[in-house]
Amino acid sequence: MTLPLTPPVQPMLASPVDEVPDRDGLLFEPKWDGFRCVVFRDGDSVFLQSRSGKDLARYFPEAVAFLRAELPDRVVLDGELVVEVGGELDFDALTERIHPAASRVTLLAGQTPARFIAFDLLAQGDEVLLELPFTDRRARLEALFTQVKGDRVHLTPVTAEVATAREWFTLFEGAGLDGLIAKPAAAPYAPGKRTLLKIKHARTADCVLAGLRWHVKTEPGTAVGSLLLGLYDDHGVLHHVGVIGAFPAARRKALVEELAELREGAEDAHPWLTGESEGQRLPGAINRWRSNEATWIPLRPERVVEIAYTQTEGGAPARLRHNGQFLRWRPDREATSCRYDQLDQPARYNLDSVLSGEVKPA
Repeated sequence: MTLPLTPPVQPMLASPVDEVPDRDGLLFEPKWDGFRCVVFRDGDSVFLQSRSGKDLARYFPEAVAFLRAELPDRVVLDGELVVEVGGELDFDALTERIHPAASRVTLLAGQTPARFIAFDLLAQGDEVLLELPFTDRRARLEALFTQVKGDRVHLTPVTAEVATAREWFTLFEGAGLDGLIAKPAAAPYAPGKRTLLKIKHARTADCVLAGLRWHVKTEPGTAVGSLLLGLYDDHGVLHHVGVIGAFPAARRKALVEELAELREGAEDAHPWLTGESEGQRLPGAINRWRSNEATWIPLRPERVVEIAYTQTEGGAPARLRHNGQFLRWRPDREATSCRYDQLDQPARYNLDSVLSGEVKPA
């Protein structure tokens, strides 16, 4: 490549804040729920750099083709690879694209093709743009998109209006978005620095404690690594919905004794060991990431824990998109009362509405 900026380039990062900031000098964009990707296009050469610096091209051959066809020559763009299913982002379908078998990659490239959402311009022609303020880079990016031809490469919407940003934050989640990003309008591009702000949805749920895994860096039975969570559906089936596990070392050890009583007799008729319910989500299942079932320790599903979570995925029955956070035990709740209907379900919005910056239900 003869570009003035070559891989790897560390993407600019974001620090979390609790709410949409109301102050001057910020521009707001949707936070896309995909794979971060810095695109280097130099003629026929296309490099798709992941956040960690690896090339994603082998997993997304169709993206290489449409970026080569739709982008102008000699550009470096920061953005996100996403997969859309039924007008909404589908992170499950996106993660399925990372597969070691070339035949599977080819199949999925046709069945669930990616899109690229651009949100920054780092270089164009012989010019590196990192030192320009974001407003200037955004203007150059918008001008570049007047030359983009096709339907797989998109420009993310942006707004300087706090009221509009708050509306986006509330409504666009239904299209699969992960929140908002706030960018200092006058700031340069700072590789690897957390100069951006991210605002994500925060929610709570009461879940059934139904199992645990030992901490991988200690002797089994001496420290808890994570707690396995469940929720009941309308038919009384307990589904595995996710885990919590960010405990201090002392707390990991204390949980061993605290939960010992729940291990007694836990294997007798445990709902995740009988395997009698069709479509039941179970922990430790074999998938593309592992060829053996992940070991877990059953607990009698009697204790209730309140957790914080940001987002769900996977349809019905859903699961936590990210690991939850422990808040407190709920001895006042019966485990059988912990049902899916307590999960917040966002209104449904389609991807085209988000890309156009509109607020229009699907």
